Amino acid sequence: MHGTYKIIRIQEHPELVNDAAAWFHQKWDYPEEAYIASMKECLQRETDVPQWYVVMDGCNIIAGLGVIENDFHDRKDLTPNVSSVFVEEEYRRQGIAGEMLRFVCDEFAACGINTLFLVTDHTSFYERYGWTFLCMVQGDGEPEMTRLYRHEMAGNAAGCAKRL
Repeated sequence: MHGTYKIIRIQEHPELVNDAAAWFHQKWDYPEEAYIASMKECLQRETDVPQWYVVMDGCNIIAGLGVIENDFHDRKDLTPNVSSVFVEEEYRRQGIAGEMLRFVCDEFAACGINTLFLVTDHTSFYERYGWTFLCMVQGDGEPEMTRLYRHEMAGNAAGCAKRL
């Protein structure tokens, strides 16, 4: 990833909650209040999820993602889920999404969480980063089935409390 970009854990930067929630809302049209509530939950540090991350270029959010219990699909047993992955168009094709995914996978593996899931309509993007197609799932309120991917990592719980 380009040297001037920085992955920020919302958990360590509560001052970014409102800006990050507004940014995610703008990208995904999910209620801003729901993003704020989830980010405030991650600030409490009581559970592994939810966790939220943004990539900054100076003072601007250029990318982000979350890790939540379930990304609104019918397979509640497949958890936690990477959610809301987005990179601003002018920053795409620079490896930012791959770096965010690697960063999050490394953090969760360090806590002993060795499998992450995500739902997507993309058919080849995530495979580049070690994700494998698992099955089709029914999204809450969605007429069509969507693809669910899995990423398995080697884990080690050392240092977990420091990170999540």
